[in-house]
Amino acid sequence: MDGLRVIPTWRSGRERLYVCLPDGRNIAWYDREAARVNLLGADREEDVLEALGPFLTGPVTVGPPPVPTPAELARLCLHPDDDLAPNRPGEALLIALDRDPGPVRPFRPDPRRRALTAEQAVGEALDRMDGAGVHVLHSVPLPGGDRIHHLLLGPGGLCAVHALYARKQRVTVADPLVGLGRHAPQPLLHRLRSDADRASYALTAEVRPVLVLVGASRVSVSGPPREVRVLTDEEVAGLAGLGGVLKPADVEALYAMARDRSTWARV
Repeated sequence: MDGLRVIPTWRSGRERLYVCLPDGRNIAWYDREAARVNLLGADREEDVLEALGPFLTGPVTVGPPPVPTPAELARLCLHPDDDLAPNRPGEALLIALDRDPGPVRPFRPDPRRRALTAEQAVGEALDRMDGAGVHVLHSVPLPGGDRIHHLLLGPGGLCAVHALYARKQRVTVADPLVGLGRHAPQPLLHRLRSDADRASYALTAEVRPVLVLVGASRVSVSGPPREVRVLTDEEVAGLAGLGGVLKPADVEALYAMARDRSTWARV
């Protein structure tokens, strides 16, 4: 096998096993989920399959790497400053707090930090779904200073997810009002529907609004809110089980469009 080495890696939540020459150059990789061995040179097929032998879990397709889809080509041409995919959960708040940390008030914490806690909790739960045909974008900017906290794209469709900090508080939802504890209710559901409508316009696809209540002690919903799905942070994982709406190619095309900052400039 001339010293071929097999090196496992992870890309977008999927395992790949690269077959490398002694000098480190890749000559093939095995995508376990797709059950495919991609060869960069057909002359080493036997050696590659022999090296991968202990790792193969069943029948595989062997051939050259697939031709990039239009969505993949668009992603490769995207300028790094315009790519929203690297955004962390709460990216906008992290930048704002870094620029202006605000005064230290032990008994009156900065509300931005509470909001950041909620976005990070929900964002981390959504990121655990990444891969297997699901993509997540964080802090998607909208004109006018608004933003979508999290955008979930998967076989079950598209969801604009809004995280609300509600630690140890009773939450009442009476469309369009959302009340936290003793605070006056606010028409939050109007905003969520508006953000989802703007996202639908930008992506020319249906986007459903989702409200996630983080840390709530009790949730009371008066009648099902129109179009808005209300969840607790413990129920976020259930969004991964939605399916039957979009094909994988459609998800990839929408993800390529959504991660481009310029897509959102016209809404």
